[in-house]
Amino acid sequence: MSVHRAAATGPHVLRRMNVAAVLAALREGDAPTARVTDLAALTGLSRPAVTRALGELRDCGLVEFTTAVGPQQLGRPAQYARFRAEAGHVAGVDIGPHKVLVMIADLAGRVLATHRTAVDRGTGGTRLFATVRAALTAAAAEADVPLSSLWAVSAGTPGIVDRERGEVLLAPSIPDWAGLPAATLLREWLHCPVSIENDVNLAVLAECRQGAAASSATGRGDGAGTSTDCLVFVQWGRRIGTGIVIDGRPYRGNSAAAGELGFIDLMGDSGPVPGPRPADGMGPFERLVGAEAIHRLALEAGAPVGAAHDIAPLFAAASAGDRTAVDVVERVAARFARGLAVLLLVLDPGRVVVGGGVSRAGDTLLEPVRRHLRSRTLVPVELDASVLGERAVALGAVRHALDVAEERVTATHQGVT
Repeated sequence: MSVHRAAATGPHVLRRMNVAAVLAALREGDAPTARVTDLAALTGLSRPAVTRALGELRDCGLVEFTTAVGPQQLGRPAQYARFRAEAGHVAGVDIGPHKVLVMIADLAGRVLATHRTAVDRGTGGTRLFATVRAALTAAAAEADVPLSSLWAVSAGTPGIVDRERGEVLLAPSIPDWAGLPAATLLREWLHCPVSIENDVNLAVLAECRQGAAASSATGRGDGAGTSTDCLVFVQWGRRIGTGIVIDGRPYRGNSAAAGELGFIDLMGDSGPVPGPRPADGMGPFERLVGAEAIHRLALEAGAPVGAAHDIAPLFAAASAGDRTAVDVVERVAARFARGLAVLLLVLDPGRVVVGGGVSRAGDTLLEPVRRHLRSRTLVPVELDASVLGERAVALGAVRHALDVAEERVTATHQGVT
């Protein structure tokens, strides 16, 4: 990732951008320390500008200076700057109907502790919020850092989120979660910036930075950019959600409801879902190819499945060549490709990454999905399983919290409040 930042005019804005550029170069560099001359080359700034920026970062406790003299060193010893990643911490939180997963990381993004708490099915908003608080407390204790050291917290949750107010507007999978001012309550408790975002939007951020999309983000040779410039991330489990990146930026839509693939209606010969929306909030596509639907199809066909909607045996049997299991997987793949093709024809992404519990089937499921997609789309698209697993949302939340912490540092120490 390039750390070069564009220049700006105006002394206050310019100083702030210089500090941000130097901070990013130190934080994202391969080595824990860097020479001033190297930082100047990395950022494109003059040596005096880098020195001034480092001085401001030192004053706020983020940088310390060291010198090194080699055996044949002549003249003034080289000066090195070290980013003090231990000066503060951030937390990334994945809040869901079945679990709360908290990661505590230092300011370089190194995860120091991960704490997972199971959530009983049907748990309501008040109890869930109490679980989030307890999980944050436990994770901080496991990382051996006080909660007061948190510079920023970012949380991901299912549903439609008002990011400005820090409030969930709609969360069909969690009773009484919508309307609860979770971000405000956490902010009052932790006394640091707290943001809340749709969970899949955070997962796609992690995929772009650390996942399968990041590992293969190479130029395509046609001037169209990298495979992460236009990306679709599909969270495929009991529920189905989508994160969208267009031209390198997350796309949320006018009401933050973009990417609700689970609510696409492809019932076709089965007809529309009658009456009002079901009490469980499931969308038509989720009822067609969600984990529960796959389990039901396998049971009806007599294919192997486990208890409590466990579909791992189905994919294991299909991988081993069981004809009945293969037929069920083919049917699921055809249905999923039909719905996904709608998004691909509209968005034309360079890459699709599939996460969530169903993605653990790997190519046993994704290869037939790719085959069915070829007959339903106009151009080929890369489609792979996420390598981040259930960590994706929390890792994306850590990344988002780090960005918030950086903004807080550069704003505070440039006279911006």
